[in-house]
Amino acid sequence: MKRRSRNILLTLLTILIVIQFVPIPKTNPPVTGEIQAPEPVKAVLQRSCYDCHSNRTVWPWYSKVAPVSWLLYRDVTQGRKAMNLTEWQEMTALRQNRRRKGVWTEVSGGDMPPWFYRPLHPSGKLSDADKAILKAWSDAGPAIPRQKAESRRQKAEVVLGSLTAAAHRSQDKVENRN
Repeated sequence: MKRRSRNILLTLLTILIVIQFVPIPKTNPPVTGEIQAPEPVKAVLQRSCYDCHSNRTVWPWYSKVAPVSWLLYRDVTQGRKAMNLTEWQEMTALRQNRRRKGVWTEVSGGDMPPWFYRPLHPSGKLSDADKAILKAWSDAGPAIPRQKAESRRQKAEVVLGSLTAAAHRSQDKVENRN
């Protein structure tokens, strides 16, 4: 029994050592555009969100230790894919608005920052004041300017008018043939 336990322990230790040689890419792609938000909002996002949701990830010491490094890499990759605050300007205004509203949905639901992030990053914990700042930012209104919405409505009316006119012309041609 003692020998079996020793063999299992040695096997696990060997696996742990071997997996350290499986690298993960710990890179930060170029920043293409910072989020445009009031300074208090930016400060909260940079402190609590940028490690997973930006191209400015600070890779901690444990990002060098497998298998934790693999989990960290997965979390950062998924976080950047869901919302990258340093590629914010590449999103459409509608998508920016949805992401901004989504930030508050995640925060108010207690899903962000994740529970496993908070103990290792105490500065990332959101205070009630931080939450109030994010709530106000989320409620600040749509990112789509009213002018653009009106312009889209006008374009739709022009298209509908053109289609209506074309339909009338087709109908006139049919009636003239008869």
